[in-house]
This record gives sequence, structure tokens and C-alpha cells, in this order.
Amino acid sequence: MNKAGIVEAIQQVLGGTRVQAEQVMDTVIDSIVNTLKKGEEVSISGLGIFVAKQRAARTARNPRTGESIQVKAMRVPKFRAAKALKDAVK
Repeated sequence: MNKAGIVEAIQQVLGGTRVQAEQVMDTVIDSIVNTLKKGEEVSISGLGIFVAKQRAARTARNPRTGESIQVKAMRVPKFRAAKALKDAVK
């Protein structure tokens, strides 16, 4: 399933137009992204926790040339699945 499939499911549940369903989906995604940008976590019961973690600077290797390169420290998004999601997928 992709974003279009989720938008279709939202439209079926809420009724209304496809544009309104897309706005709902975009609002959810934007809210998650903006919260992570602030350094806060997003917890959705039954789904999991989204959090932005700091990744340390490191030395990596270019697979094409074998040359060592420095990768800067950066913040990366992480997702930790809730127990309910893990159990449902089993």
C-alpha cells in the first residue's frame, strides 16, 4: 500500500472528496515531520514511536573507489514499532 491507497481508505471512511482525504493525509505527515524537526517524539498508540536521533560523525568507504571519506554528524529519523503492531504482523 502506498500514499494513494491510504488516501482512498481515508476517503471511504470519512466520505467527502479525494482532495479532502489527501489534505488529511498530508496534515498527518506534516505534523509528524514538524514534530521531529523540533526534536520531539511522536507516539501513535498501537503503531509505534517516531523519534529523531543524532548519528555521530564517522569514516565510511566509497564502495566504487575504496577511498575513505568523512561523513558528518546528522539527525536521522527512527521508528520503534509498538507491541500491538509487532503482534499483529506475526
